[in-house]
Amino acid sequence: MHVIVGLGNPGGEYNGTRHNTGRMALDYFRKKHDFSDWRHDKKLNAEVSEGKVGKEKASLVCPDTFMNNSGRTVGQLVKSKKAAESLLVVYDDLDLPLGALKISFGRSSGGHNGLESVIRAVKTKDFPRVRIGVSPATPSGKIKKPGGEKAVLQFLLGAFTKKEREALPVIFKKAGEAIALTISDGYPAAMNKYN
Repeated sequence: MHVIVGLGNPGGEYNGTRHNTGRMALDYFRKKHDFSDWRHDKKLNAEVSEGKVGKEKASLVCPDTFMNNSGRTVGQLVKSKKAAESLLVVYDDLDLPLGALKISFGRSSGGHNGLESVIRAVKTKDFPRVRIGVSPATPSGKIKKPGGEKAVLQFLLGAFTKKEREALPVIFKKAGEAIALTISDGYPAAMNKYN
């Protein structure tokens, strides 16, 4: 069983914010692949949906623990290094321009607190991730990241602009394809195609 985790924050005030990109991408994927409706799992403290990609069973999980404690949920589902091989974490990445997508494996959290929490909980960095860019960029593609901790937080917890929102369906379609390929063919195949 594949465990696909979308990082973000629960609650209406965080809907549509950049830090909820992982959750939003997973919801798009859920609808596209006819997974079950979200249900709240009290024990996991998460929204959960089940379905299949081809013959592969998968469980979509959006922790309701708030970003920095995402590992509390994931740690209950992934209890060994072997189990971590079937984990896939989807999240927002400030180091990539909006619309860019990168599949990574075995890297550090890169300062992403939600991912750091997951790494600590599952006691390994060896699992694939789908990183979705959220940073603005110049026409030449140079990233314009906000400077300073406060500005970064404000940016991440801020809502996507109207222009950015219009681009999201295309971004989430690509992320969904990357998730599906990772489930069906493994992360190396997804890396070859999307990196």
